[in-house]
Amino acid sequence: MQADRAPALPLSLIVTTLGRVEQVERLFDSLCSQSFTNFEVIVVDQNSDDRLAPLLARTWPFPVERLHTPNERGASRGRNRGWRHSRGETVLFPDDDCWYPTDFLARSLQAMQQYTCDVLAGRAADETGRSINGRFETIAQRTNLVNVWTTAIEWMVFFRRTVLASLDGFDEDIGIGAATPWQSCEIQDILIRSINHGFVCWFDPTIIGHHEEIILGKPDARALLKARGYARGMGFVLRLHGYNTRTIGTWIARPLAKGVVVALRGQWGMIPYQAQVALGRLEGATRRLLEPS
Repeated sequence: MQADRAPALPLSLIVTTLGRVEQVERLFDSLCSQSFTNFEVIVVDQNSDDRLAPLLARTWPFPVERLHTPNERGASRGRNRGWRHSRGETVLFPDDDCWYPTDFLARSLQAMQQYTCDVLAGRAADETGRSINGRFETIAQRTNLVNVWTTAIEWMVFFRRTVLASLDGFDEDIGIGAATPWQSCEIQDILIRSINHGFVCWFDPTIIGHHEEIILGKPDARALLKARGYARGMGFVLRLHGYNTRTIGTWIARPLAKGVVVALRGQWGMIPYQAQVALGRLEGATRRLLEPS
């Protein structure tokens, strides 16, 4: 499916949001400070109410457009709705609760030219530069089918519009809020498809963005359920793209090994979490749920 409007800007930012206001304001404040300023923001508002209307009605130093879609849920669906309506030659999909350093957009677009790539990914970090919320490679490298799991997080990936148009965007059956059990790894899915279509994808760890750090401690029932859903997404994407049994088995075994490590450290509260991750990956890979999602 082609976009509704022809590209007329260097960059579009598509923010799919549900249930948050203060975090969206923090994101917008970080965008006000960007050294690169020629971009638009499309907010795909999936709230059933108008809680975001006052914020979006403010005067911002960049164009803001709201697409109110209260009857549509899911991050991937919102991203697709947004990029197809946007005008940018390059597209970024910020989380509604992330924020960026002042040189983020400028450095990222410059890096895309430097690497002559179609897709560019950075990493999640705290404001000291320490990686958070995932494991990331430590040197710049081309993204491939092996390192795709350690070189991307959704809100840190820039796409040339041609990539999204060629692939018809995100798979709406994968990702947080999708009407399926496969609640994560939509970014790995679209990157794998990009690689398989011959697009050049790069990861640069010097390009960072910020997000609240997920600190598990002793996970509660909600955190365990979320971990299971995210893990199902990974298992599903691994099997969807034909990864072999050994590779899938390794990814299922990793949290089990971590469970042994945390047990030896006396961190008993983390054992159920690691078990849920292993079970979720198994469920996703086999397409069979051991319990309802």
